[in-house]
Parts: sequence; structure tokens; C-alpha cells
Amino acid sequence: MELLWASDAPRSVSDVHSLLSHERELAYTTVMTVLDRLAKKGLVSRELVQRAWQYQPTASQAEVVARDVERMLAPISPEVRVDALRRLAATLSEDERAALAQPAVPA
Repeated sequence: MELLWASDAPRSVSDVHSLLSHERELAYTTVMTVLDRLAKKGLVSRELVQRAWQYQPTASQAEVVARDVERMLAPISPEVRVDALRRLAATLSEDERAALAQPAVPA
């Protein structure tokens, strides 16, 4: 996902495989399977271009992280949610606190 988020354009399985191969050895079919599963889960969209699927994220990394945190906190009691959010807020840097004071950027 990080490679897709870092790109301004959709990437093919071959593109992703090539980039990942610099870090570690992976089978092409493994990359293809993972991208296919991400598409089935709705985390990426894909379009067939000249016989090759082109993948791109359906949401930004920030949106995915926020959605995951929201899901984690949903079943927890309000008191624990507030305490957890306070503890998280206490870890923020001054720059992050200042950025939170700014109006939200539309998605």
C-alpha cells in the first residue's frame, strides 16, 4: 500500500514487484495475489490497461489509518475512548498540535 500511496499514478503488478524486489526477494505471483486481495477488499481499485491491471488506492493513508482507529475504538466504553484519545494526544509534537488547530482539509 505504501508504494501505491507514494505514487501519483496507478501502478501495475510488475511496477510494484520491481520496487519491492529492491528491498527483498518476492515472487511475482505473491505480489499479484496481494494486490488482487486488496482490490477484493476495496482498499485499491484496478483498471485493465493493455492486458495489465493498474492499481491505485481507494483512500489516502490518513483516511485508512483514521478508519482503522475509529473501528478499534467503536466497541470501547466512552470513558476508555476518551482516556485513550487523551493519551494519544499527549504524544503529539507541538507542530502536530498546531496542525490540528487548523481547519480540516477536505478529502
